[in-house]
Amino acid sequence: MTSSGPSSSSSQPTHVRVGVGVLIRDPKSPPTTPKVRGHNGMEYCVQRVFAGIRKGSHGAGSLALPGGHLELYESWEECAAREVLEETGLHVHNLKVCHVTNDPMPDSNKHYITIFMMGDCVDPLHAQPENLEPHKCQGWDSYSLDQLRSFLASANRNNDDDDGNVNKEQQPYLFGPLKHLVEEAPQKFIDFMSGETK
Repeated sequence: MTSSGPSSSSSQPTHVRVGVGVLIRDPKSPPTTPKVRGHNGMEYCVQRVFAGIRKGSHGAGSLALPGGHLELYESWEECAAREVLEETGLHVHNLKVCHVTNDPMPDSNKHYITIFMMGDCVDPLHAQPENLEPHKCQGWDSYSLDQLRSFLASANRNNDDDDGNVNKEQQPYLFGPLKHLVEEAPQKFIDFMSGETK
């Protein structure tokens, strides 16, 4: 008897996967960073988060946060802490849910739901990310919300796609899930990037 469902040998995806992306504030953001006025009227220093250029898989050449796949029976916080440690060597805490995005990637034949977590380094005085997976990432730097928005605007001007490398203006593309996070701009994300939340 034959099945009408998808074949296991089919190249078509049979399920949506769960990814976790982690917003980790760079505690060494320059002290001269300009202040912004938050929605509560108070002034805050602009924060920067760690991100790196992907290598060797879907989204290669695009800027992405530390993160990876949620494993069976793993909590979102456990996944976020594990992935950040595996990829950067940083220990993180104060992990909280920021946002969830729906990320179909038809060009890569993939579909993800991405849970964005936000947190801080346990040891801010010695928080220097290492590139522990050089086959997957070119290295880590930190970026402000204005920079992420600038990359998105530049990519939109150049008709980017989620799997592009470097656009005509020589700025990185945002990896699909990060692109959606910046586009959707939930208030928790904006507050985190302005330093309003701890």
